[in-house]
Amino acid sequence: MESFEWQAVLLAFGLTVFAGLSTGIGSAFAFFSKKIDVRFLSGALGFSAGVMIYVSMIEIFPKARQTLESVYGATTGYWYTTLAFFGGIAVMALIDKLVPGPENPHEARGVEDMHTQQLGEDNGELLRMGIFSALAIAIHNFPEGLATFISALDDPALGVSIAVAVAIHNIPEGISVSVPIYYSTGSKRQAFKYSFLSGLAEPLGAIVGFTVLRPFISDTLFGITFASVAGIMVYISLDELLPTAEKYAEHHIAIWGLISGMAIMALSLLLLA
Repeated sequence: MESFEWQAVLLAFGLTVFAGLSTGIGSAFAFFSKKIDVRFLSGALGFSAGVMIYVSMIEIFPKARQTLESVYGATTGYWYTTLAFFGGIAVMALIDKLVPGPENPHEARGVEDMHTQQLGEDNGELLRMGIFSALAIAIHNFPEGLATFISALDDPALGVSIAVAVAIHNIPEGISVSVPIYYSTGSKRQAFKYSFLSGLAEPLGAIVGFTVLRPFISDTLFGITFASVAGIMVYISLDELLPTAEKYAEHHIAIWGLISGMAIMALSLLLLA
């Protein structure tokens, strides 16, 4: 594997920063919208899931398989790709297991439910929910940041698509942090700060991951990492995005968003082929 040019590294990092800091968009939704358009949010989350699932199974997994098969042969390379794919899923499942349920961003809850609270009501419990939500989202964003970064580093066009999908899925995470903190403290500044900090875990994941992995970069490591990235994104889509999309609005809005995301991703890959 050839060494990466710093221009490509900076582009990949920039996309990761964009994806991570989109939690701030969620804060803006929470602060400046009297009523969030949950139908639009549902469709957008479904769209994000469609992009992630399609690109993981059609583009990333085959690319990882091709890389590992070139090193280990068809049978062994395919085994390693499959194991790495489910290894990525296992990592996200373990993180979910370790994060308490009420603060876990993968435990879908309605945004409008949080807005029913009165300003300053039940301060201690709401503040705790917001802070722990920020911590939980930061933990989840760490591997997501590495996934976005690695994808963009290998294929910038692919990285843009994944960064946009991750950014969309970070919006409700920003809401889930900022709303309880705002309603417990009455401070938009405090709420935005915690939302912003939780998003910083995404570029941090990219920096740490690249720093740790760079001395060991090879076709084998790249193939295993890429297969794991595919598993991470499929897990996020099935465990977080689709359940949340369906909670916000009716089933078919989420499904049509999902199909639209797949179609747009397929078209973009065809045009870039």
